[in-house]
Amino acid sequence: MKSKISMLAFALAAVSPLAFAQNAAPAASATPAAAAWKYTSPKLDRAAIDKLLRTPDKVVFIDVRQPDEVSKIGGFPVYLSIQAGDLEKQLAYIPRERRVVTLSNHAGRAGAAADLLASKGFKVAGAVGVQNYEEEGGTLTKIAPRANREAASAEATRR
Repeated sequence: MKSKISMLAFALAAVSPLAFAQNAAPAASATPAAAAWKYTSPKLDRAAIDKLLRTPDKVVFIDVRQPDEVSKIGGFPVYLSIQAGDLEKQLAYIPRERRVVTLSNHAGRAGAAADLLASKGFKVAGAVGVQNYEEEGGTLTKIAPRANREAASAEATRR
């Protein structure tokens, strides 16, 4: 009886990683980055963003993330910061003569923001996830929060 239990335990131990790996695969594809794109506005890749960054007078980048996300993760060197929940209240501040690109971490909030802006008559180029852009080899700009910049400036003045 003891040898049957040992064999059963061995068999379960040998098969468990395979069963786990098979079950884990669908969960991995359900991540926000891999989820199916459900927005009307296009999701832009690094090549499209790099091309738009070369024409800063014709495009406006709107980062819809929270300020702490921008400072921790980074973003593009020039952008408007309007959190997703405030976007509709801030439409008057967005230049209508420029194409709009919305930014978030993996483009989920950016896609929703891009669709909202398109519905309000803005010329939307698309949405981008800054972490996706970085994964594709793009470089993000790290932006220090104001308090950190002021502390660094004060420290430099003391020297």
